[in-house]
Amino acid sequence: MHQPVTSGTIQAFRIWGVPVRLHFTFVLLLVFLLVTDLGRVSSGAYALFLLGLFASVLLHEMAHAAVGLRFGVRTVEIVMFPIGGISRLERSLKPKEELWISLAGPFMNLVLAGGLFGLAVATHQVFPTKFSDLINDLAQPSEAVVARLGFANLLLALFNLLPAFPMDGGRALRALLTYIRPEAEATRIAAWMGRVLAISMGLYGLLAPQFMLVFVAFFVWLGAAQESTAALGRTLTQGIPVRAAMITEFHTLEHGDTVRDAANLLLSTSQQDFPIMHAGQLVGLLDRNVLLKSLAQEGPDAYVAGVMDRDYLVLKPTQDLSEILPLMAQAGRCAMVMEGERLLGLLTTDNLAEFLLLRRFGMEPVV
Repeated sequence: MHQPVTSGTIQAFRIWGVPVRLHFTFVLLLVFLLVTDLGRVSSGAYALFLLGLFASVLLHEMAHAAVGLRFGVRTVEIVMFPIGGISRLERSLKPKEELWISLAGPFMNLVLAGGLFGLAVATHQVFPTKFSDLINDLAQPSEAVVARLGFANLLLALFNLLPAFPMDGGRALRALLTYIRPEAEATRIAAWMGRVLAISMGLYGLLAPQFMLVFVAFFVWLGAAQESTAALGRTLTQGIPVRAAMITEFHTLEHGDTVRDAANLLLSTSQQDFPIMHAGQLVGLLDRNVLLKSLAQEGPDAYVAGVMDRDYLVLKPTQDLSEILPLMAQAGRCAMVMEGERLLGLLTTDNLAEFLLLRRFGMEPVV
């Protein structure tokens, strides 16, 4: 099955076969930090510290991936955001799997912190004696790179162990709570704690003032909200097959049709995603955005075969909707529902949202 990538990212490299992607906000933050410190005397040490911090976060995520493999769960990609990384796994986790995979990342940072502290002592680097001095030392260029990286890894471990979403501690908390509470309730508790943490960090950051904390609080709030929404979606779709939510009445285009034909179909129907067929076989997908872009650049007489997307998401009608929700969030508007080589229907983000809304109002799906 085609595994879509996270939007707004660029692939940087692969490690152990796992693609590592940089979110555009991470790239912007990195450029900002480098540019603002280019003129300083210790800018070389600061750049080395940033590189070491990036490596620490990456090793944190690789620890998640390594433990995931022990449970037979493959990591689809690692995405680097301004406040850390996210390992996207190929399926939802069972409580035991989520517990150990979540704890693996902070444990890696603790191991790194211990090793770096040992190296700092061996090289006689100076350690700050006050917490405020430690924070200032992390924020300003310094030659004591090894000691600073040790403290940075210790802070990463402690921050990620906070029992609130979207941190690893929040995921571990949910895993433990699911043994005594339904998953939806366990997720609500961890997400609520994430919101409380975000509000507390944001208020402290505004009063201190520490605007970096406000920045982090914003991402924590978003992560908690997204996890809560995702958990609700899983609850509403658990045990329901894809066929219950797919569109079965739809129009297709032929391989030899033109962009003009596609535009006319777009105007005469409410459909915005069109499967492209050739000799009764599905060969591509043309969505509204690509259609309009092709109309402007290639003209109305261009063939749809030359502009269609050949890399689309394919689902089976018997797949569990709760398992494919993350895929739909990454894939975009539309997925093809197929049984063998036969196209049965379409699953779009719009009709999936309508299906979830109806489920919230108590409507039972027709399976």
